[in-house]
Amino acid sequence: MPRKGMRTVFFKPSPSDPPATLSRGDSFADTFMAERIASAEPLIRKWAVDSSNPELPPSSSTSGHAGVTHLFREGRHETELYLSSVKDLHSGMLHCIGEYSNSGAIMRAHELLQTVVRRLSHEFHRILSSHLPCPDNPESVSSRSSRASTQSRFSDFEYESEDESSAKQFAAEPVMQEDERLHNTAVTDLKAIADCMISCGYGKECIDIYKIVRRSFVDEEMYHLGFERSIGLSQMQKMDGEVLEVKVKSWLSAVKRAVQMLYHGERVLCDQVFTAASASVRESVFSHVAQDAAVSLLGFAEGAAKAIKRSPERIFRLLDLYEAIANLWPDIKSTFSSTGTSAVRSHAINSLIKLGEAVRVTLGNFEVAIQKDSSKQSAVPSGGIHPLTRNVMNYLALLADYGGVLTDILADRPTGGSPKHPGFPDSYFAGCNSVASTTAGDSNASAVFARFAWLILVLLCKLDAKAEQYKDVALSYLFLANNLQHVVNNVAQSSLRHLLGEQWVAKHESKVKLYSSNYERMGWSRVFASLSSPRVEISSGQAKESLRKFNAALEEVQAKQARWAVPDEKLRDEIRLSLVEKLVPPYRRLHDSCPRGDSVIKFTPDDLDIYLAGMLRATTAGGGSVGGLTASSRSSSHWQSLFWQGKKSQEPAICNFT
Repeated sequence: MPRKGMRTVFFKPSPSDPPATLSRGDSFADTFMAERIASAEPLIRKWAVDSSNPELPPSSSTSGHAGVTHLFREGRHETELYLSSVKDLHSGMLHCIGEYSNSGAIMRAHELLQTVVRRLSHEFHRILSSHLPCPDNPESVSSRSSRASTQSRFSDFEYESEDESSAKQFAAEPVMQEDERLHNTAVTDLKAIADCMISCGYGKECIDIYKIVRRSFVDEEMYHLGFERSIGLSQMQKMDGEVLEVKVKSWLSAVKRAVQMLYHGERVLCDQVFTAASASVRESVFSHVAQDAAVSLLGFAEGAAKAIKRSPERIFRLLDLYEAIANLWPDIKSTFSSTGTSAVRSHAINSLIKLGEAVRVTLGNFEVAIQKDSSKQSAVPSGGIHPLTRNVMNYLALLADYGGVLTDILADRPTGGSPKHPGFPDSYFAGCNSVASTTAGDSNASAVFARFAWLILVLLCKLDAKAEQYKDVALSYLFLANNLQHVVNNVAQSSLRHLLGEQWVAKHESKVKLYSSNYERMGWSRVFASLSSPRVEISSGQAKESLRKFNAALEEVQAKQARWAVPDEKLRDEIRLSLVEKLVPPYRRLHDSCPRGDSVIKFTPDDLDIYLAGMLRATTAGGGSVGGLTASSRSSSHWQSLFWQGKKSQEPAICNFT
């Protein structure tokens, strides 16, 4: 089985090249090589590969290896002798290059070398195929890489005794795990074989075996990780949304292990095995092994960005895909750093670009969905929390968990709203910088703040329009107070607080107080008017008349507001305390001015306090808090029922919440 490498070296003597060190004729060369052949041939012939059955044991049984089918085994002193004999044989052949290359001894040595290559090729293929499990920890791969480069027992075919090697290994790593020890042994053997074959002119054959075996291994591992390389963009675009969701979940569970363990491990292994080859050769080998699989893996994310619908409930999968690639970008850039693997880096960057565009479009669609909400429940009868408020704020609270990702996506992008949006007050954003933007002066963080603040403003404007549908002005203010309080609670109890900042929270808390104050003023005006001024002296008769008016006004308020509610306990207590401060002192004065036991007295001052505490507690109102939101809430199925397909309505009039 002639090989190109050896034909070039031994069968094409060049007249221009000076002969090697030997110069006393063919007989001397034959004698010189005969000694080398005599030393190496028995062991080489013993381990010759049977072409019909390479797994048959070696022919000799005198050395105690009868029945052993593999040269490279633990405690393999004979392996060291074998490689040492090959080194001596090859060294002798190099000395005879030139005019003595056609001697009979050289021809015999070349035949022996081909026998060696067949054995080493068989061993190389076997070890690559069966002794290299994918490491569980990428850090252990890195540590193995450094050890292998400094502690290779077979480097340059120089050996130390098995006992000395074992002693050094156990002294350096007394607690090395068994799987790591086996991996190190296999890598060391592969390096020894590769070094031997490359030095003998059979590097191409060695590399071809490596490419075929490791590429097949990578493909198999990708399958076991749950990634289907055969899925194309056209197939993804035709998939049902739930089917695509499953595919994306599988991809998300596979991508980190593929990049940080599989591809990184293959890169390290290639560098360890082919230290005798140039850097460009190693890059070429690794590119052949891993690039196609990596391109397919990252291409899936790019395809998913195009295939996933731009409906609001799908944004979380888009963000998951973006976040996965963004987090792995340092590993991708490091592992696929060469020019030959630039396609992998390009696909990663293109995936981020496409996913970012999809997220921005989806956010725009979410804004439109808020503006065009035409849900049947235009106004909540109790003045409680509108479903639109609850759904939008739950959605934004979950989006805020992706604050870091959204910072990258929204950087240097217009928000679509204030302060550049026509008609909206610039003062809405004044003094409301987020924590990130105020501490670091980060314009990217400011872009995220502007986007979230804008979406909430769109919601508040929509709620303002819904409040106008109430016939009772007091109820409309109570509705605004309840819904804005829910918005503030969601911001304060989620990652939105970090994005919008304390000033935003304080500013909108003050608006809640303004709305609740307006509710009191409009809803309790007749009750307040029934109580005489504390500065005016009144008679018993005047006190009775005032109490009659007070009782009638209070009964009217109670009848009208029996089904009104304030779901938030803190806001309800604030309203109660405010009413108590305004009503109880003047009521106590009237109470004390009337004869005891008079029928006009229906409450003691303390009873009035208790009576007020029982108002605004209708059970028909919706509650709502940010509590209970979990990562599982991000699934698209969770949000499918929260967005609407109603008739297109006119955009609400621009409201001023400043």
